[in-house]
Amino acid sequence: MDLQSHTFDRLRRFFGNGLTVVEYLGLLVIAFATTVAMYDEVMVMVAMRKVHLSDLLMMFLYLEVLAMIGQYFKFGQLPVRFPLYIAMVALARYLIIDLKEITEWRMLAVAAAIFLLTLAVLAIRYGHVKFPYREDAADKAKSYVSE
Repeated sequence: MDLQSHTFDRLRRFFGNGLTVVEYLGLLVIAFATTVAMYDEVMVMVAMRKVHLSDLLMMFLYLEVLAMIGQYFKFGQLPVRFPLYIAMVALARYLIIDLKEITEWRMLAVAAAIFLLTLAVLAIRYGHVKFPYREDAADKAKSYVSE
């Protein structure tokens, strides 16, 4: 029975490490592709000699994706807020770009979606402050002791 448990642990570590490598490779590919897309966006603005608000919002989207990847590499976890921020900026960009073509109802729906995403971020932040993770509470307690 002990040999079977040891074998299972080795397999679990092997596949866990393999998945971690695939995850990091995927993040590197996303970071590289985002950087290339950002470079392309800058080159378009330089060629046109003009910057529109939609271009700036697109740049913010790229920066948010890169920040999200950086956060994962630094801390090994990804706050749920980052994709929510990306969604809010993407919806705002959609509103700005297609403002003349969308109906009032669609505009209200997109604005409501942005509002709901904002409420979700606030709820997550409130929950994180009010009910911190055990690791966060332990880190905070250590920082109070060292001060």
